[in-house]
Amino acid sequence: MDKKDIYEHLAKIYLDASSKKKKKNKAYPRLFKNLFIISIFLVVGLGSTLATSLFKKNGLSSEIALVLQNDASKINFNFNPAKKETFTINLNKLNVGRFKSLAFAVKNVHPSEKISLRVEFTNAFKEKSEIYVKDLSGKWQDYKINLSEFKTIRDWSELSSLTFSVEEWNATAKSGVLYIDNIRLLK
Repeated sequence: MDKKDIYEHLAKIYLDASSKKKKKNKAYPRLFKNLFIISIFLVVGLGSTLATSLFKKNGLSSEIALVLQNDASKINFNFNPAKKETFTINLNKLNVGRFKSLAFAVKNVHPSEKISLRVEFTNAFKEKSEIYVKDLSGKWQDYKINLSEFKTIRDWSELSSLTFSVEEWNATAKSGVLYIDNIRLLK
């Protein structure tokens, strides 16, 4: 073998070895990319599972809601001059067809007095339907009412108002205070 043959033989070995290294280097980024994507899916999956279990553990539920009023509202009633006190939310022809229930929290400032709260929906066609919530306590209580319980409303596509009322004939006291908070529609 002469020098030229040796150089060609060494060049062939070297070039074959370097081309194999390049192929291996191209395979690693794809592997790292796939591992990165898999790890992101695992972290997101674990995070959502953990969040769901924490919600359930703490008594919270994850729900899709349309919040109608998130600030506490006060119904300060005094039946000496009036026969009823109301708090009304203008729904501005809201389509509620995709929702299943109404939820809200109520607190009676004077829990020794028995009060019933009237909850009434009115649609654009002047159909009205009401439900009474009874025995309101001095602590915040959450209420969830299925919309199907509002029997006389047939069209939920254009609601005009939601009204909360305290009527004289549904309260043992002539005056008092109710707070309503976190009014929302649930899917």
